Amino acid sequence: MTNQHAYALESLNKYGVCPADQFAERVSFEFADMNAIPEKFTGAFDFVWSCCAFEHLGSIRHGLDFVKNSARCLRPGGVAVHTTEFNLSSNDETFEDPGCVIFRKQDMETLRDELEADGYRVAPFNFNPGGKPVDQHVDAPPYAASPHLKIALGGYVATSIGLIVHKP
Repeated sequence: MTNQHAYALESLNKYGVCPADQFAERVSFEFADMNAIPEKFTGAFDFVWSCCAFEHLGSIRHGLDFVKNSARCLRPGGVAVHTTEFNLSSNDETFEDPGCVIFRKQDMETLRDELEADGYRVAPFNFNPGGKPVDQHVDAPPYAASPHLKIALGGYVATSIGLIVHKP
């Protein structure tokens, strides 16, 4: 077990984001299908978050649709923060497998344009791959247990990219 998945409310605060009593009072936990977000969540949340999850929804389009559908869960003034795998090798070709995809710059720009057309604000992306020595290291399978910034995945170099969506 990699401890990457939440299984209960308590597992969401295992690093002590805030005192346990405040966390329990302000945060709820419920399993939901990311490809079919329940209507009852529409306009229900101040904050929506996913960490390296939507690249596992089956396709690039499924991932983009999840982000758009999760934005509908926000109340006015709410913020959504997502991270996903990002292709540093190509803006044309990419890895797209039912178990994992790598989003390209063009995919992120399409997502931004679709969200903005729906009235959301999207923070500018940082597409800079970095220029420090640590940025030149690409971890390859079997991946090291230590943290890495870039990995070889499906013949491409990938890193993570963040997305911040605000509902006015």
